Amino acid sequence: MDNDKFIELCKEKVVDYTNTFMNLNSISQPIHISTGDVYVVWLNRTLQNNKALLSTTVSNGMYYEVTYNGDKNEMYFDAYKHKYNEEIKLDK
Repeated sequence: MDNDKFIELCKEKVVDYTNTFMNLNSISQPIHISTGDVYVVWLNRTLQNNKALLSTTVSNGMYYEVTYNGDKNEMYFDAYKHKYNEEIKLDK
């Protein structure tokens, strides 16, 4: 699978997940995004395998990891919630 097709599939999966699962327990405004609201943070291709980290313009702390296993023609989708961030100063 080439990178463009992989990214397209990744964005579609993030849109499906966001528009479905992010609205199940929502008490505020419903969320509805399109692939234009999804962006690739990081992308890697090794042989016939791909991996991408993605996020959306929705400020909910979610990010997504999609992996394509070319040997089995399978995609794996993980959704994560950002929980913690700390700035660590390093000595020069």
